[in-house]
Amino acid sequence: MKTDYEPLFQVRAETGISAPPDVVYAIVTDLSRSGEWSPECTGGKWITGIPGTVGAIFQGDNRREMDVVAWAPVVRGTWSTTCEVVAAEPGRIFSWAMRDSSGRRQDSVWTYEFTGAGDGGCRLVHRFRMGAPTEGIRSITAGLTPADRRRFFADWSGKLADDLATTLARIKTVIETSGTGPESGTPR
Repeated sequence: MKTDYEPLFQVRAETGISAPPDVVYAIVTDLSRSGEWSPECTGGKWITGIPGTVGAIFQGDNRREMDVVAWAPVVRGTWSTTCEVVAAEPGRIFSWAMRDSSGRRQDSVWTYEFTGAGDGGCRLVHRFRMGAPTEGIRSITAGLTPADRRRFFADWSGKLADDLATTLARIKTVIETSGTGPESGTPR
């Protein structure tokens, strides 16, 4: 198992997009569109708070195929999670933390970071970091041997890295094929 000082998961992906940061931010933070780019999140809805602001809570709806790290005892099919926005600066950063079944924020944070590019476009970074094990990770790893725990963390890290890269590639395609580039100035 990992040490107290090393995150369980820490992955990132990055891409350039031909649209300004504020336009990319507005599209990416529209939860109803998540299914267009996420390999697992099919959408979501705001539950409490002002949508898209720090402290707002949303429900994310998800779907995972049976063959994803097929040997591990992870959730399959459809499920929902609740998340709390922990950073929201339009055109700069949007982060949310997963909440446990009691509604407490967990040390499991997803982030988009937006930086302007010299060509009028945007550099988009997508990060995931999990420090302490979440309620779900504790459940998944409870019955695993030490060797299988190590295998799970390695396999799941690879899955997360692939998911982040896939998400960014899809966001780039959605934005660049929808006429939201620097020349148009606004999303459609």
